Amino acid sequence: MGFATALSGLGAATVDLQVTGNNIANVNTIGFKESRAEFADVYATSLGGVSSTQPGAGVRVTEVAQQFNQGNIEFTQNSLDLAISGNGFYTLSADANASQPTTFTRNGAFQLDKDGNIVTDQGDFLMGYRPNGDKLSDGFSQGVFTPLVIDTSQGLPSATTDASTVINLDSREVIPTATPLDPTNSNTFNATTSMTVFNSQGNSHIATTYFVKTGANQWDTFLYLDDRGISPAIAPATAATVAAIGVVPTATPMQFTSAGKLDFYDVAGQTSKSIGTIDLSQVDPNLNVEPLSFKLDYVNSTQFSSIFSINDLQQNGLPAGNLTGIDIDDTGAVIARFSNGGVKPIGQVALARFASNQALSKIGDTNWQESAGSGPAIFGTAGSNNFGSINSAALESSNVDLSAQLVNLIIAQQAYQANAKTITTEKEITQTILNV
Repeated sequence: MGFATALSGLGAATVDLQVTGNNIANVNTIGFKESRAEFADVYATSLGGVSSTQPGAGVRVTEVAQQFNQGNIEFTQNSLDLAISGNGFYTLSADANASQPTTFTRNGAFQLDKDGNIVTDQGDFLMGYRPNGDKLSDGFSQGVFTPLVIDTSQGLPSATTDASTVINLDSREVIPTATPLDPTNSNTFNATTSMTVFNSQGNSHIATTYFVKTGANQWDTFLYLDDRGISPAIAPATAATVAAIGVVPTATPMQFTSAGKLDFYDVAGQTSKSIGTIDLSQVDPNLNVEPLSFKLDYVNSTQFSSIFSINDLQQNGLPAGNLTGIDIDDTGAVIARFSNGGVKPIGQVALARFASNQALSKIGDTNWQESAGSGPAIFGTAGSNNFGSINSAALESSNVDLSAQLVNLIIAQQAYQANAKTITTEKEITQTILNV
C-alpha cells in the first residue's frame, strides 16, 4: 500500500511541475492566464466508513484551475493592439460568415489582413457590431455579429448642407453712403466673412457674405459664391438665382433686438435660412455636379458696441480624403479618420463574459471555448453590463508572477524528491523483511 501512496504523490508532483513549467514557459505570452494544480487526499472506504486509524491512500489531482486575475497593461504604438481592463473576452470566429462567435480570447494583438479584416495572428476574425449610421451618436446594432473590417475606400467627399456662423456686428457702424454693393469697394459694405463649402464631388467653393447696415438694428446680407451673387430662393425647395459677375444679388434682411441679440434672419423669429438649390454649372461651366443646397444659420449672433468679430464658423462638407488612422475608444468603438478631417464609425468590438471563467475549455493559442460548466456566453460592449473597458494601443501581459512560479517549482521538486524517497524507504523495509 505504501508504494501506491508514494506513486500517487509522484504523479501529483509531476502534474504540479508540468503546470508550473507551463506557466513559466508562457510568462511572455500576451493574454495568457496562469493555472494552478489543485489536489485532494484519498482514503479507502468501506461499508463501515473510514477508520480513525486509516493512514490514507495518497493524493489525486482534482483540477488544473485557471486563474483569471488581471495581467499588467503595457502600452504600445499600434492602435489595433487592445487590452481589456476588467471582465470580458474578445469574440472571434474562424468563419467570416458565422452568425455567432465560436472562440474567445484575452490576447488583443490584432492586425489587418489583405482584405482589411481585423484578425488575430492565427487569422481568426475579430467580431463586432456594425454601425447604424455615419456618426457615433447613431449607435451600433448590438446582437448582430459581423467581422470588423477597415474599408480603405471610405473617406468619400460630402457636399455642404449646413453652415453656421456666430458673428458680432458693430452697432456703432454707420450706413454706407456709397451704393450699390460692390465687393471691390469697401465703402459699400460694413463687414464681410467667408467660408469654404464643398459640392458633391468634393470641389471647394468660397461662400462670402457681405453685411450692409440699413438702419437701427437692421442689416442687409448679400451672399456670393466664387464671386457670383446668389439670390436665395423664397421657398427652400426652389432654386436660388445665380447672378452674372458684377450683378448684385437680392439682399436677405437681418434684424437685432434693442438688447443686441439676433431677432431674425430673413423671416421673423428665424435665425437660419435655406438658400435653395444652386446650379453650379452657372458658377463654373466646367462643373457637372449635383446642385448645391445648404442652410445658413446665424443663431447666437449679436450686435454689440464692439468691433466686428467672427466667433464661430462651421460647415459640414468635406473634400475627398484618404484613410489616415484608426482610433478605438474605451467602449470598443472603432473609428476611421481621414485626411479630409472626416471621421466615420467602422463598428464596435463585441465582448463576452461567462458565469464561470475557470470552467472554460482551453483550446490553445490563448483561446477558450464555451463549456457546459462555464455557462453560455453573455455578449455586450466594453464599459457596460459588468464588462471592463478597452485600452487601445495597449496589450494585457501574462498574469504569471515569475518569482512565485520559481518558488512553486522548488516546492514541487521537493515534493517529487520526497515521494521518491518514500518509495526508496518502502523498498528497503520490504527487502529487510524478505531477508529475515
